[in-house]
Amino acid sequence: MASTTSTIELESPHNPSPLDSNNNFGPSDNIIAQSQIADSTVPDGGYGWVIVFACAVITFWFVGTTYCWGVMQTPLVQNGLASASTLSFIGSLAVALNAGLAILSARLLQRVGPKWTGLLGISALSAGELLAGFVTHSVGGLFATAGFTLGIGVSLCFVTVSTLPAQYFSRKRGLANGIVFAGGGLGGSIISFIINGLTGRLGIAWTFRILGILQLATGIPAALLIKERTRVRRNVFIEWSLFKDPTFVLIFLAGGIATFPLLVPPFFIPLYSRSIGLSASTGACLVAAFNFSSALGRVVSGLLADRIGPLNALLIGLTLSATSMLVMWPVSETLVPLVLFVVINGAANGSFFATMPTVVGWLFGSIRVAVAMGMIVTSWYVIPKDLALIIYPN
Repeated sequence: MASTTSTIELESPHNPSPLDSNNNFGPSDNIIAQSQIADSTVPDGGYGWVIVFACAVITFWFVGTTYCWGVMQTPLVQNGLASASTLSFIGSLAVALNAGLAILSARLLQRVGPKWTGLLGISALSAGELLAGFVTHSVGGLFATAGFTLGIGVSLCFVTVSTLPAQYFSRKRGLANGIVFAGGGLGGSIISFIINGLTGRLGIAWTFRILGILQLATGIPAALLIKERTRVRRNVFIEWSLFKDPTFVLIFLAGGIATFPLLVPPFFIPLYSRSIGLSASTGACLVAAFNFSSALGRVVSGLLADRIGPLNALLIGLTLSATSMLVMWPVSETLVPLVLFVVINGAANGSFFATMPTVVGWLFGSIRVAVAMGMIVTSWYVIPKDLALIIYPN
């Protein structure tokens, strides 16, 4: 693979390429045609596997940390800082900012590139954890650090890892994205045990600080490995024309509705397990099982995306998630059914996040991934928020 970075200057959509008439996505979409040209030259390996490793390390931290907030908030509740419902909003804020800042993060990615976006993301993530270690007796302080600052880092990291593999993989893009996001499931498994062990020995403040140091020590080297293969220059903030495409509108709405219940289990499993008489360590183990199952689900869904198509893989994951919620969760009042729910729902949960970048690149073009993902991820905040206001108007 050449060591230089090529640059794609996108043509105006008003001057379509002759290749447009040969693609399956409509004669007027020049970006699809240029994406097909770019995809035809990807190495499907080589330095791409280094990119996958680097992105997986970053995902290990930003996904693993957010998915383990339920374990982190348990000692805060026990210390009497605030109620579980109040503290859960801190973890929810970090997740919400991933969606709320998605378009801005995608724009920054286009301006400064994925390496600097990843470095800024890891720095913000680490800063949020380190600063939180000094405000563990203040709900407002935790909102500002473990919520807002960490959430900025989550958004920047997410847009980096969800768009970069498309530059290196085409036939194996599903697998590459699956491995990248499996890093987050593995991170959640390991971090849940780290948090449970550190809080018992050193307390919650030093747990925050140690996590921040570890993120900085491993995340910065990983971000430095990131290298663009193709620099895409697009002066587009929001591509409004995509809303004229029924397929995009469907993916936009489906993604927003699907995320409404997806993050509930990892946030509340530790507290729910305590409410049915299980120990705090059992709750941490359940979160670890959820995240490990999520990691497996991400890899399997990535393989399925390459074999049966990313939309089919996404549909299977959403169907499995809905089935576990409707059938298994109502009877999960003892350990055994709760474990079964955690394993199945975790696998389905992971498949959604791992498959969505592949779906977006496949449907709307790899060159458009950053902008389109930014727009779609925004729905993960807007639609659940509106649904919550409808269900709980007061």
